Amino acid sequence: MNKVLTSSAPLLLGILFLMIGNGLQGTLLGVRGVAEGFSTLEISIVMSGYFAGFLGGSQATPRLIRRVGHVRVFAAFASFISAALILFPVVADPWVWTGLRVVLGFCFSGVYVTAESWLNNSTTNDQRGKLLSAYMLVQTLGIIISQWILSQGDPSGFVLFIIPSVLVSISFAPILLSISPTPAFETSKPLSLKALFEISPLGCVGMFLLGGVFASQMAMAAVYGGLAGFSLGQISAFVAAIYIGALVCQVPIGWMSDRTDRRIVICGVAAVGSVACVAGALFAQSYTLVLMVGFVAGGMASPLYSLLIAHTNDYLEPEDMAASSGGLIFINGVGAVGGPLIAGYLMGLIGPYGYWVFQVFLMGGVALYALWRMTRRAPLHVDDTSAYVAVLPSTTPVVAEVAQEMAIEMAEEAEAEAEAEAEAEAVQDALDEAAAEAQRKATDEAIDTSGDISEDAANRQQSEK
Repeated sequence: MNKVLTSSAPLLLGILFLMIGNGLQGTLLGVRGVAEGFSTLEISIVMSGYFAGFLGGSQATPRLIRRVGHVRVFAAFASFISAALILFPVVADPWVWTGLRVVLGFCFSGVYVTAESWLNNSTTNDQRGKLLSAYMLVQTLGIIISQWILSQGDPSGFVLFIIPSVLVSISFAPILLSISPTPAFETSKPLSLKALFEISPLGCVGMFLLGGVFASQMAMAAVYGGLAGFSLGQISAFVAAIYIGALVCQVPIGWMSDRTDRRIVICGVAAVGSVACVAGALFAQSYTLVLMVGFVAGGMASPLYSLLIAHTNDYLEPEDMAASSGGLIFINGVGAVGGPLIAGYLMGLIGPYGYWVFQVFLMGGVALYALWRMTRRAPLHVDDTSAYVAVLPSTTPVVAEVAQEMAIEMAEEAEAEAEAEAEAEAVQDALDEAAAEAQRKATDEAIDTSGDISEDAANRQQSEK
């Protein structure tokens, strides 16, 4: 692991700066929008712009990279990000902010695709799993650090907008100065949405609903905190709690899903998340409880993303797994565009409780649909399922395909180990049978020899008489 981190440290450092900048602007705009007097619906439109841009960027960036190359795409997009971040406090208009958020989403998607391509090219197959884990950790830490920075500043000024702009700008250095020769950029042609739905209805429906959950958690948390009367530090801690939960709960939920019917785990995780959000709506006056609910809600939503990918893989041939990732990410992105809009509408209608009510219905919908799907299709045997690989919902098709490839490799390794164990058992059984046969022969020979000796003794006694 140390070798992986050492060789990829510059890239990971650059990605850390990017994540701090992105996490900071996401929460800051929610807080500043409330302070500027924007309506809840206007803020939700601003927030949705990012996800619309991100969805478009994930589709367009591969073509741009093939046309002009990784370095130019990264430099151009990062420059646009840096400029857009500074423009927010200059023009306090929700429609201008929406346009800037679309630009940010598009460009951040392109930057992530480019950086993840370099990251994927910087390691060997046997180390890719460790690098993916390090990448996920860096992503989460970046967002958590950004919340601490926000809590130390003044959201009504310019400084907190300048900081992410500077961080994005200096992320160029460790990434562009450390890259090896430009990797060939290849992504699998995605399966059609119709084919994907026929293969895994739960995977598609769950991904769509989860897109709304994750986008509302990520984009509207600061707005919820502002409407609920939280201080800036409390808002930052609440957002951080969501991401800490997402990081902590990945491993135990993944371990559980590899040992039982994955649909049961999906249903249970979604149900726990829904119940937690009910508690958030009922006991919103207790900030401590709200922090706990944020931890649980984030801890259920993020692993649910990986669970749905793994469940879809269970019904795919290995050669189709990478191709499915593009379709699943697209479905999730469409849900993410609508998430903040609906959450914002509900919050404008019934107050900050709408933040939790929206997630209650979406999480509950995933749980109920998973429960219904269990009545429509027999469960697979645990040995026939794919491996769970932790992936954050903010990843691009590049990392999603890497995760799919890892799942294939893990499944092949498990199959090879099972075959080796079966062969070893067969050899041991043959040895045991041979030993038993030899023991039987030795016993028979001993009995025959004993009989011969007894007969000779009897003959001698008869002769003496």
